[in-house]
Amino acid sequence: QVQLVESGGGLVQPGGSLRLSCGASGVIFSINSMGWYRQAPGVQRELVAGITSGGSANYADSVKGRFTISRDYAKNTVYLQMNSLKPEDTAVYYCNARIRKDWVTDFSDYWGQGTQVTVSS
Repeated sequence: QVQLVESGGGLVQPGGSLRLSCGASGVIFSINSMGWYRQAPGVQRELVAGITSGGSANYADSVKGRFTISRDYAKNTVYLQMNSLKPEDTAVYYCNARIRKDWVTDFSDYWGQGTQVTVSS
């Protein structure tokens, strides 16, 4: 069984910062990409940032220059540093990872349970 456990969400004022963490555990042979998605009420889930196994990162236009994704390969953990937060960043943030459980099984998508980020004064 594979689990993704997120932490770091909360309430922050506009202009503030938060750091999200997501650790993968369980039966893991290898991890390909990891990333963060978010979903606000009534809005489709969207990609915020992703990072490949080689360390290449991509970002949604709305967060470029403010958010930074990073990865600790030894700990199977991905981070999202969020600076200059805006009210429109308010959403539930979900961690995603493409994980292979053994050498004969293809990669599958796994999701965390979600962590609430609220930006409000």
